[in-house]
Amino acid sequence: MTDPLLPAMAEAQQRFMDLVAEVRPELHRYCARMTGSVFDGEDVVQDTLAKAYFALGQMEEAPPLRPWLFRIAHNTAMDFLRRYEHKNVDVVAEVPDATDTDERDADPALVEAALILFASLPPLQRSALALKDVLGHSLEEVAATMDTTVAAVKAALVRARATIAAARPPAPVALHAEDRERLQRYADLFNARSWDALRAQFAEEARLDVVARTQRRGPGAAQYYTRYAEIIDVEDLRAEPGVVDGVPVIAIYRPASSPTPAYFVQVHWHEGRIALIRDFRYVPYITDGAGFTR
Repeated sequence: MTDPLLPAMAEAQQRFMDLVAEVRPELHRYCARMTGSVFDGEDVVQDTLAKAYFALGQMEEAPPLRPWLFRIAHNTAMDFLRRYEHKNVDVVAEVPDATDTDERDADPALVEAALILFASLPPLQRSALALKDVLGHSLEEVAATMDTTVAAVKAALVRARATIAAARPPAPVALHAEDRERLQRYADLFNARSWDALRAQFAEEARLDVVARTQRRGPGAAQYYTRYAEIIDVEDLRAEPGVVDGVPVIAIYRPASSPTPAYFVQVHWHEGRIALIRDFRYVPYITDGAGFTR
């Protein structure tokens, strides 16, 4: 017997996702720069939205959406960094003498800096630079998001801008021959519409994560290609193997002649079989700022 509450819960969740849809790409731009990865950034976005959805259900009155979500995203990203980077996340308290440059327009080179350069900064400097120079928030808004003072934000900006401006572009990441071969074969089979051959590569307990839509495990995961068989010619899709943030990926182009990827798919193998697929089709903003290399 189906629980009568499930449809109502699903409807409420969908209303929330519709509500946050406009701000979600901005949240990802911020979180990707905080984590140094478009993929880890999306994980932080999903954690942020889960926390916000739960918290909203406990409130009698909804707060202003955008600043509230950025505050949750900031705290979630800082928790991520504490777990995985073990870096000092104390707020910068002192202000350097030269603060007159803090009010200048953002340098386009800083805005477009590679995510790996952001990852080289202390977390509070990353946050200030991403919020102020990448997303264009005011100093007061940045300070509120970071729960600090405008003076501390200015100090962080001075140091972050100087560090990024002096940094060298990162060297391209080279894949191991085995990774290159697997990715190329996957792309070739995808482009040849060889769905049965792709299904045959799935491990028995393979996992599928169509990000922001569905998750499956086991035999049902391989049915993933049934949907692609239905849409690939209509949408004119093409797969290309490459690297993003040092991570092997399949870039999907739509239409096939497009010079830039529409979204990415991560494929993980174990003992020669596909163990996990993460498909970012429904979060296409993940390509923003991603340094894809063929």
